[in-house]
Amino acid sequence: MKKFFALLMALSMVLALTACGNSGNSGNSGTSGGNTGNDGGESTGGTSGVELTFGTGGDQGTYYAFGNVLAQRITSDTDTAVTAVVSNGSQDNIENMDMGNYQLGFVQSDVMSYAYEGTNLFEGMAINNFSTVAALYLEQVQIVTLDPEIKSVADLEGKRVSIGSSGSGVYYNALDVLGAYGLTEDDITPTYQSFGDSVDALQDGKIDAAFVVAGAPTVAVTTLAASRDVYLVSLDAEHIASLIETSPYYTEYTISADVYGTAEDCTTVAIAAVIIARDDVAEDDVYNIVSTIFENTESIASAHDKGNELDLDFATSITNVPYHPGAAKYFAEKGIEVPTK
Repeated sequence: MKKFFALLMALSMVLALTACGNSGNSGNSGTSGGNTGNDGGESTGGTSGVELTFGTGGDQGTYYAFGNVLAQRITSDTDTAVTAVVSNGSQDNIENMDMGNYQLGFVQSDVMSYAYEGTNLFEGMAINNFSTVAALYLEQVQIVTLDPEIKSVADLEGKRVSIGSSGSGVYYNALDVLGAYGLTEDDITPTYQSFGDSVDALQDGKIDAAFVVAGAPTVAVTTLAASRDVYLVSLDAEHIASLIETSPYYTEYTISADVYGTAEDCTTVAIAAVIIARDDVAEDDVYNIVSTIFENTESIASAHDKGNELDLDFATSITNVPYHPGAAKYFAEKGIEVPTK
């Protein structure tokens, strides 16, 4: 019996010591968790070191194609990781950036202004927690048709016309151009489709024309032109002047016949395609983005035609939305001062 009690006492002591050991380990685990929390806290001052999501546009548009080229180059050349994703375009990108889903976005210069000032697409709900990174190239307003009898914007009256997908800036560009010719949305039978869907609808005879606002050549239009005779509707000088007077963010532009193999050049208008960033993206990340783009213009141009339009003067030409400090730092190194917040 004595031996039994002695054994029982020894066993109790072992269990007690084991419990103490576990308690000590739990304390160490808690300390480790605290350290992890501290590390996380140190990274909240910016997004450096994390993957940046870059909202572009439809998968058959220039935003997505060119955005992918830029994202891959930035990711491979720097410690800033960028992933380009398909989106519904300018408005969608700004709204997703506002919600924190994207950190970067491709936008039309006019839509950027709407958001920053709280007008048109953003009437009464201004979003201004973003800054300009750089203007990259001009986007042409392309009115695409398979009907050779549609020779002027005026000929769109009564026709079935795609005027851009929901969330894109194409809709307002279409209204601007129609308005310059005295037409409204009510004077056409409108559809609201992406570039790819517009091309499919043209091919199937479901619509007569489509507004495509993107850098030419645009994948969707090039694909259509490979199998059908494509026509681009020109704007005349008088109506272009009227449009620019009321909407000064447009500029006259000529799409040469060899871009899509059309019978003649197309005279139209264009707006700037701009990259923007949330204000809380780290300065180093935006510096990496801008320096990679403008220090590698030739190799980027070999991967996508829009690289041929990269130009420091144009990049720094935005005046209505201030630049991100990371972009301003790079441009200052090139002797160009840009406004910041």
